[in-house]
Amino acid sequence: MATTQRDYYEVLGIARDADPQAIKNAFRELAMKYHPDRNKDPDAEEKFKEIAEAYAVLSDPDKRSRYDSRGFAGVSGFSHDDLFGGIDFGDIFADAGFGFDIGGSIFDHLFRQRHAGPVRGRDIDIHLVVSLERIDTGGEETVQFTRPVSCPTCSGSGAKPGTTPRQCETCGGSGRRVITHERKQAKGSMQFQQVMVCPDCQGQGTFIDHPCPECHGQGHIASKESIKVNIPAGIEEATALRVKGHGMPSDTADGPPGDLYVVVTSAPDERFERAGADLWRNATLEVTDLALGTKLKVPTLHGEVDVTVPPGTQPDEILRLRHKGLQRFGDSGRGNLNLRIQAHIPERLSAGERALYEQLRNLDKGDRQKKHWWK
Repeated sequence: MATTQRDYYEVLGIARDADPQAIKNAFRELAMKYHPDRNKDPDAEEKFKEIAEAYAVLSDPDKRSRYDSRGFAGVSGFSHDDLFGGIDFGDIFADAGFGFDIGGSIFDHLFRQRHAGPVRGRDIDIHLVVSLERIDTGGEETVQFTRPVSCPTCSGSGAKPGTTPRQCETCGGSGRRVITHERKQAKGSMQFQQVMVCPDCQGQGTFIDHPCPECHGQGHIASKESIKVNIPAGIEEATALRVKGHGMPSDTADGPPGDLYVVVTSAPDERFERAGADLWRNATLEVTDLALGTKLKVPTLHGEVDVTVPPGTQPDEILRLRHKGLQRFGDSGRGNLNLRIQAHIPERLSAGERALYEQLRNLDKGDRQKKHWWK
């Protein structure tokens, strides 16, 4: 399927005479929208790359001038450092309020595969659900997953040992065909490149005439793996722990694998609801206990504790048990256990209960009348 590289001004949605601040604002808005850590659409990463590359060229006066006069040919050949080395992405997104790194290393991750050298494999995300007790104390947990690994028989080439893949003559091994179009404009000519998948090798760059008998020419086999990860005490919900080198294998035989990211979440617990380092629990009491006060035994992560409910406690009132919650991540402190009081109103009354409630209501009426008389 053919893909056409879009004009950088079109990518950012700005006019060709846009000033530097307009370029910066457009990039910031689009980058926040399509950042791969925030936008989970399958094409978000490619859009983010396109936006970042457009900004890298148009935000630099020299690169912008080259692009305006010669099109893509004027800025071809730039390395990752040439494009992004002078841009302070931390400054651009300093007040964005993101919990992830929207600048800096994200560009190393997304663009390092464009340059000469081994191509890094893709990362893998898996989810690990752990108990609140494990989150509170921290410690090791075992995760099991299946991933493709480089075939040991052919070392990932896909070719039978003793043979090598044959390079595609049509694309020279690149897997692509690039067609350049030139359009004349008032200020010069503009070149557009159309990148197409090589029709002969279907983008592989090579042909395997003698497939490896172990992996059948795929270059990788499925591997069931079990590894231990260390859960930091108080780890925040949905935090991703990186395990280097346990991701997908590279598409090239000499490329390094990607990384494994273990996303840690807390298991549902019938006793509590988690809110950061705090825990919440509902306690349903009879009306008489709310009026007269009572004592409760309340579970915590470290055993039961006695809690005094003061007389006159109201429904939805919160009793706070300080430092009975979870360990705070990266801190020596602990969260609280919050006890939300709820009232139980009996749906059916016995004759004796009804008589007592009627007596109580009459007493309340008498007290109200006395107050009214004194006024």
